[in-house]
Amino acid sequence: MSRPVPYEADARPIIEVWERLPRLARLRFSATPGPRSQTGWAGTGEARIDTSRDADGVRLHEAGLFTPSVAGSPVAFRNVYRWSRHGHRLSLWHERFGRDAAVWLFDLVATGRDRLETVEPHPCGQDRYDARLTLTAEGFDLRWSITGPRKDETLAYRYAP
Repeated sequence: MSRPVPYEADARPIIEVWERLPRLARLRFSATPGPRSQTGWAGTGEARIDTSRDADGVRLHEAGLFTPSVAGSPVAFRNVYRWSRHGHRLSLWHERFGRDAAVWLFDLVATGRDRLETVEPHPCGQDRYDARLTLTAEGFDLRWSITGPRKDETLAYRYAP
């Protein structure tokens, strides 16, 4: 993805996402490998979301099942993502290993009336994680792009109340 051009009109997209986060209750996602993928990670997932809010931000506690596209049984997964707001930015943290071991993923800025994009991709070893968030009628879509020497994956998440 190319670097975002900030949307200067106002902070409405940031405020809108921030107000929706505590109401989220479910997500669906798909994982699709690209032509350069050596992982072949493909399938779909569904989860319920429990939210919590404190001085650090809003946490999405996700628990669900991922079903691989190839033959195989569904796999249970759990994640905790912390969203925090800093003026005209939203920060996303991964707390899979707990609050004290949180991993900062990236900051998102508004790039349109209903869109946010990462300021810089998140480096993880030789891989890069980029994201674009698009507001929907009630929730939002978060589309991840993961690229690296072995990876070329797209994760398409749909968050809803």
